[in-house]
Amino acid sequence: MSSLSIALALLFALLGCGALYLASPNQRWRAKPLPAWPTRLSASLLLLASLCAFTRTLGGVSAVYTFGSWVMLLLVALPYLGALRRGAAR
Repeated sequence: MSSLSIALALLFALLGCGALYLASPNQRWRAKPLPAWPTRLSASLLLLASLCAFTRTLGGVSAVYTFGSWVMLLLVALPYLGALRRGAAR
């Protein structure tokens, strides 16, 4: 059960960070960004669900550390993946 909770936590964080990225006016995955208010709200809820799933499986400090590290990695990697995707389309 713990590996499923960790996988869900990682997936929720990925979806939440992806939604935050797609709501940004500087995103490069779509022609127009998604509407800011509903997308940011859903991203916040997904990130909160991710933190809850991490906390359920791991201890408090290790859950926050893992969540923070994963979110930082995603928020750095997603713009580069968008630029890579845009460059490959040329």
